[in-house]
Amino acid sequence: MSTLRFSAIVEASKRLPVMGETPKGQPSDYYGKYVFNRRQMAKYLSKDTIKVIVDAIDEGVTLPREIAEHVAAGMKMWAMEMGATHYTHWFQPLTDGTAEKHDSFIDYAGAPGGDIIEKFSGKLLAQQEPDASSFPSGGIRNTFEARGYTAWDPSSPAFIVDDTLCIPTVFISYTGEALDYKTPLLKALSAVDKAAVEVCRLFDPKVKKVYSYLGWEQEYFLVDQALYDARPDLHLTGRTLMGHESAKNQQLEDHYFGSIPPRVAAFMREVEFEAYKYGIPLKTRHNEVAPNQFELAPVFGETNLSVDQNLLVMSLMDRIAAKHHFRLLLHEKPFAGINGSGKHNNWSLGTDTGVGLFTPGKTPRENLQFIVFVVNTLMAVYKNNGLLKASIMSAQNAHRLGANEAPPAIISVFLGTQISAVLDKIEESSEDDEISVDEFQKMKLGVAHIPEVLIDNTDRNRTSPFAFTGNRFEFRAVGSSANCASAMTALNAAVAMQLIEFKKEIDEKMKSGMKKEEAIYDTLRHYIKACKYIRFDGNGYSDEWKAEAKRRGLDCETSVPLIYDNYLSKQSVELFETIGVLSERELHARNEVKWETYTKKIQIEARVLGDLSINHIIPVATKYQTMLLDNVYKLRGVFSEKEAEELNKDDIALIVDIAKHISGIKTNVDAMVEARKVANKIENVREKAIAYHDTVLPYFDVIRYHIDKLELIVDNQMWPLPKYRELLFIS
Repeated sequence: MSTLRFSAIVEASKRLPVMGETPKGQPSDYYGKYVFNRRQMAKYLSKDTIKVIVDAIDEGVTLPREIAEHVAAGMKMWAMEMGATHYTHWFQPLTDGTAEKHDSFIDYAGAPGGDIIEKFSGKLLAQQEPDASSFPSGGIRNTFEARGYTAWDPSSPAFIVDDTLCIPTVFISYTGEALDYKTPLLKALSAVDKAAVEVCRLFDPKVKKVYSYLGWEQEYFLVDQALYDARPDLHLTGRTLMGHESAKNQQLEDHYFGSIPPRVAAFMREVEFEAYKYGIPLKTRHNEVAPNQFELAPVFGETNLSVDQNLLVMSLMDRIAAKHHFRLLLHEKPFAGINGSGKHNNWSLGTDTGVGLFTPGKTPRENLQFIVFVVNTLMAVYKNNGLLKASIMSAQNAHRLGANEAPPAIISVFLGTQISAVLDKIEESSEDDEISVDEFQKMKLGVAHIPEVLIDNTDRNRTSPFAFTGNRFEFRAVGSSANCASAMTALNAAVAMQLIEFKKEIDEKMKSGMKKEEAIYDTLRHYIKACKYIRFDGNGYSDEWKAEAKRRGLDCETSVPLIYDNYLSKQSVELFETIGVLSERELHARNEVKWETYTKKIQIEARVLGDLSINHIIPVATKYQTMLLDNVYKLRGVFSEKEAEELNKDDIALIVDIAKHISGIKTNVDAMVEARKVANKIENVREKAIAYHDTVLPYFDVIRYHIDKLELIVDNQMWPLPKYRELLFIS
């Protein structure tokens, strides 16, 4: 198919009507329309029922089973008034998305075969039984052991999509192991709440609860649906496995924060409109660095709810993109040579008294508390830098990390000059020394007398995977297609464990006779020295940093299957088991799933690459080569041998080049297929994943090199796939 044909398809798609509801009024008029939130509960539930639910959410009180009947009745009434006819338990299995099985509200009114009525009981709200053997379980569930349970999570409100009431739930096996992302996340959030409260009470006895907050920044690409349909690699793998760079891509830096194309703006408006109806507070929209790359971000919220909202937004974006004749790409690296997409996780902690634990305060006590939580977070990241990297690693994200446009595959922390200076002074100085923060402010290091810290106390470092940005830490290494729960579970669990250890040390020192502030100061000084290796404010893209990080003892592994080993280290198993987030059996099972998923993704890409190479690229290149050969013979029939030789010189050079590249493709595709056959015979899932990484994946770049060279040689009208210059520029 010619590029003229591709262009015609795109132009035709632009003329198709765009279906979608037009926003009317202000967002506050319809915000949360489709959510059974506290405002809706007030209309459909009794005050006593609401109090029990609120206590269950806010105080962690166990929800009585009988309350579910009252909630189910009110929820059904609201849902039916909103036009819902079905309900589903909406959960997050160990796949790339969410899962749901829709059931109708109908039931027989009496004897079977008679009239029907709409029913929705507390039992149906609280629990369902999907087939656990049909989801990834890492061996926890066999095919003949199908029973699993979904259980209602009241802390994340139900919502309506089309005609279906969606109830956020956890997903566990018959024997109680977690088979999802939400269950361990909820446990990690509970652990960090309890641990942080104990530390906060060293400063304020009134603190009863600590919340974990998350604000995600979702990056994504849009491509024309017609061009997407003409790229089997995009369709089957989410990324382009071949394609030469466009002459113009992002080198002029003119796309970032540029004027949003009208078609994209229309898509963004509808996404925001729908998101507001689901109570998702989208705040920001803009062009990202790469052409056709964009970003949206909400106001931060409680981590569990924010994770659910991100998953819902990704689903909404996909559906709405189709209405606007786009295809949404959430793959971390859909195009070579330009920036990939991440999902920065802005994470913080805050108390029920309204104090942000990573926000510098106005009193000595608040600032000491601030430093305590910053330093303990540094310690948690230092001790668990390999685990945190494993929590964000995938076959897709491996293409993005370290590609001189995203954080490297090494976890380090950026603090900025002011906070770094404060910590360095605490480490080195006595209590009476002063530290000059800047020309306008000084800080007394008597700990109890630490004065106000400037709020804007850092620059920004886009090369840092974990950066302090004034009142939060930004975990920049998370991939655009990822479920945030994976990173948030590891991070909150690691910080919870560290805070427990910190409180234990303080208590022991106070028992031995130290005053509280003296004990805190002494412990902080020890921690600052211990975790100094994790702090790095320089260029994370440089080769020098990679060498330095290795000298510091940080995890510098780049093989995805080997990175996953961090979950099964003695330290990680102890961490997760001690605070009750995941058992060793669950960790082993999840790694089985990770290794198997990695293998399957590389396997699919290898098959697609081989198919396109043999059935698309080589035939077209051979056909063009034949045309050139035909031209050579014809010129020899018209001109003298000497003239023909001169005239055919360039064609013959092209013919030779084409032959070399065709041979290179065929030879390496055959070798890749053989490597895959050998790897497929390996039964151990970890060893198979390693084999795919070490022996199959390396052929991808070699094959691509030859194909991309042919793209520059073969007649543009003959090339079978849309090129980057067509894919990357929306008009």
